[in-house]
Amino acid sequence: YSIMFIVGIDIAKKTHVAAITDDTGKCIGKAFKVSNSVEGFNTLLQKLAEISTDISQFVFGMEATGHYWLNLYTWLGDKGFTIHVINPLQSDALRRLQIRRTKTDPIDAQLIAECIRLGKYCKTNLADDDMLALRDLTRQRFYLVDMAGDIKRKVISMMDRIFPEYESLFSDMFGRTSCQLLKECTTPEEILAVDTERLCEILRKSSKGRFKQQKGDQVRESARNSFAALLSSQSLSLLVKQMIEQLELLESQIGQIESLIEQLYAKFNCKLTKIHGVGITLAAVILSEIGDISRFQTPKQLTAFAGLDPVIKQSGSFSATTVHISKRGSPYLRRALWLAANTVKQWDPVFAFAYQKKINSGKNKTQALAFITHKLLNVVFTILKNNIDYLPLFPPDFDSNQLPQNFHFTP
Repeated sequence: YSIMFIVGIDIAKKTHVAAITDDTGKCIGKAFKVSNSVEGFNTLLQKLAEISTDISQFVFGMEATGHYWLNLYTWLGDKGFTIHVINPLQSDALRRLQIRRTKTDPIDAQLIAECIRLGKYCKTNLADDDMLALRDLTRQRFYLVDMAGDIKRKVISMMDRIFPEYESLFSDMFGRTSCQLLKECTTPEEILAVDTERLCEILRKSSKGRFKQQKGDQVRESARNSFAALLSSQSLSLLVKQMIEQLELLESQIGQIESLIEQLYAKFNCKLTKIHGVGITLAAVILSEIGDISRFQTPKQLTAFAGLDPVIKQSGSFSATTVHISKRGSPYLRRALWLAANTVKQWDPVFAFAYQKKINSGKNKTQALAFITHKLLNVVFTILKNNIDYLPLFPPDFDSNQLPQNFHFTP
């Protein structure tokens, strides 16, 4: 009988803490620190060698704490060790069983080891390089999109002060023509100071000939009659011009990232884009956040991973009437599914019918969209699990006449 040793590691940015127990839960020596470096890794190996030189006798457990566990995980895996990465919620649940809920790094390391000993873990497979790259790119795209959205809100706020009529001059304040005009003349005073011929030239060139003399006259008339606040217009004009330049840079970077996402996504035999309304970018987010679909045996497990599972509160005869989703899972996956569901209900007749049916039953738009999001996740699970194309499954009571008014149904 070979004694099994379990090494629980409490992950941190610079220094981890490791605790070693045997298969009965008894601690082997004291917990010790392991720096997140080659030297620290070698120190860990020396500690293990003092107990046994047979690496098959050791099993490692660690929490998925941010990205700090990846380096140690890959180094241990390269040496041939068995490693399990657990959800921090699992060790927290074990901690709540204790009478004294003391929280220190050594105790956390021991709790992680205990989770492994009790079998409270799932098989962990590190995603390959392409999958990790796809996940990093899609997350960075979300970050840049949010940053661009924040800049747009600030520009709108400032323009409401220095030129409130400007927003009505263009269908999109942040379109190419509008941005070019804002970079050159932002306030009514600056527009009126520009020669009419020069103003028309800016509009004509940036719009590729779509806007001409008439648009220039409209812009000048709005500037002449503007009800702008006559305070700090020069400083705000400078800030708007700088933010427009930042916005153009962000949009260029987003375009570069989307191009790389499309190239990487093409390497996977993924059929999520077969769902009507799901484009490559959202499909890439969903695929990269889920990773290896074999980790999930049922749609309910994937639903919990996405944080779309309901939080049920019940005690005795009391049962909560309002149920909210847990939001404990991947926020990126949840956001991508929500965005995709909002598009799918406009393009897919089955989802559009299900959405309208919820609205007709008295649900509000948010509740109906949450139902559609959950339904979409089940479809995603089936497609990824079986690697099959998406085929709309029409319910028996389907009626194209009950689809939303803005949906154009094509049989």
